[in-house]
Amino acid sequence: MRLALAQLAIEGGNVESNRERAADAIESAARRGADIVALPEIFNVGYFAFETYQRNAEALDGSTLSRVSDLAAEHGVGVLAGSIVEDLSLTDGETPDDEGLANTSVFFDRDGRRRAVYRKHHLFGYESAEAEMLVPGESLGIAEFESVTLGMTTCYDLRFPELYRDIAEAGATLVLVPSAWPYPRIEHWTVLSRARAIENQCFLATINGSGSYEDATLLGRSTVYDPWGTLLASTGDEPELVVTDIDPARVERVREEFPAWHDRRR
Repeated sequence: MRLALAQLAIEGGNVESNRERAADAIESAARRGADIVALPEIFNVGYFAFETYQRNAEALDGSTLSRVSDLAAEHGVGVLAGSIVEDLSLTDGETPDDEGLANTSVFFDRDGRRRAVYRKHHLFGYESAEAEMLVPGESLGIAEFESVTLGMTTCYDLRFPELYRDIAEAGATLVLVPSAWPYPRIEHWTVLSRARAIENQCFLATINGSGSYEDATLLGRSTVYDPWGTLLASTGDEPELVVTDIDPARVERVREEFPAWHDRRR
């Protein structure tokens, strides 16, 4: 299976330009044979453009996710719409609250069908308005996609290993982590990403944004780790599309070679 990480240049509040970059990345990834394309956190608005969240918030069938659904179907690829700002009052079905905003990721299959929704559980408070403005999610994001059971988390979630254990217990063999991780905590980004792959013996891919908004600069450096913690692919600081092959069967092989997953005490 081929996985593409779309590390996009994200302009704060410039929704149309950001959506077009995402569309171009999905098309390019499909031409390179990708089966799954993953986009960064709040790729359409920009994570740090907090003052624009309310006016750019959408429902799950809003303009951004409808466009991504159409692109997935047009190009025949699975797409993780990294995340958007969701207006919960506009969304039908089960939500963590009847109103408010959420940081919401959606996975679409090759036919453009919505297969999983994940609302970020852990909201960042340090020098960020996210915890004040958004409603935390409550359910796991799990989707079956061909030979992969796919799990979804978002950025700050990386610091909470119990969430990843829950996802792995639910059967995930690949976890996608759209992010807007900033420069000052680069060491944590590297260590935590690799640790989540190693301790759960699964593939883990981080998809970060690239660019600056006011005083915040995104790190970039999107990565893919295999279940042994080996780095399979990575980007630099600039916008980039990286495509790499993953073998879902390797999860069980690693667990058999080094049975930490089976030996753990619940």
